Amino acid sequence: MSTGTPTRADDARTAHARTSGPQSSYPRSAGLHVLRARGNSLLWHRRSAVVAAGLCLLLAVVMVLAACAGQGWVSPADVPHILRGGQGPDALVVRELRVPRIVLGALVGLALGAAGALVQSVTRNPLASPDVIGVGHGAAAATVLALATGVISSPGALPVVSVVGGIAAAALVWAVAWRGGMKSSRFVLTGVGVGVALSAVVQLYLTDSELEQAEIVKLWLTGSLNGRGWDQAGPLGLVLLLGLPALVWASRALRPLGLGPDTAAALGFRVRRAQLGLTVVGVVLAASATGAAGPVGFVALTAPQLARLLTRTPQLPLVCSALTGAVTLTAADLAARLILVPLEVPVGALTALVGAPYLLWLLGRSHR
Repeated sequence: MSTGTPTRADDARTAHARTSGPQSSYPRSAGLHVLRARGNSLLWHRRSAVVAAGLCLLLAVVMVLAACAGQGWVSPADVPHILRGGQGPDALVVRELRVPRIVLGALVGLALGAAGALVQSVTRNPLASPDVIGVGHGAAAATVLALATGVISSPGALPVVSVVGGIAAAALVWAVAWRGGMKSSRFVLTGVGVGVALSAVVQLYLTDSELEQAEIVKLWLTGSLNGRGWDQAGPLGLVLLLGLPALVWASRALRPLGLGPDTAAALGFRVRRAQLGLTVVGVVLAASATGAAGPVGFVALTAPQLARLLTRTPQLPLVCSALTGAVTLTAADLAARLILVPLEVPVGALTALVGAPYLLWLLGRSHR
């Protein structure tokens, strides 16, 4: 009988048993459970489920507060009546101005939180968010080039152009960084380089453009929910709805990838194909959110890490990351409306003000 050290195949079989075996194989401390119904099984984490429920409740509370707060206070008891079609002095403000903005903020936060979790899981790097890999910069560069060349003349077409630009920039970063595999440091550095080059294009346009066009671009570049509503929330909600099957697949694919590329490959998992698919889903979500609200920075960077701290899981929890992004962005937009009443701070500026110190702290911790 051999008494040698365990081989990689032994480690792979052990990992496979932990992720796909019966419920009795899980330690109680892991909090993992298997639900079986009609020949199908679902692995879920008890603490993640509790955190997701708490985040849903917190999101509902923040959305109600956002509907009530503003230059004029609306009683929380009156909000359901107004939403059902009731009339009153505050009905127009709540239904036409606040509610569409709140819904858009929640959808943008959901998309950015999920996108950040997917990109960081693929690269296994907490710095590799859509903000870093050039999605926002690509969207901005495409917008200003479309305005400069006269391809579009209406601000209503800017979201479509920005989505295309964000996807194109991410594809460029992927093509340059891919060298028979995905190395996270190379991916991040390539994204930073492409982002700097695209930022230079934007700045060059702003210095030479007409004042009216420059103001449109500057307003979009701040990343704000002011003046936006159902016209932007509808397309983004449709993207999220149509992307539900892809998100379900992504949540299942993240589990073997969380074991590491080598272990996942030993289990027969197609790592490279999964990495490409997860990156595409994340980039589409981030680009769609950017097209709806402009480049809102640091939400996709911080939401997955906050969700991991709350759930205490080794893998980034996709659902909790999306909900954390929704709560973060909705609360930030509420603060942006109230911090300097009657003036309004763009929500992108507020998230950058809070997220930049977090990024510096993350860099310092990574260095140590």
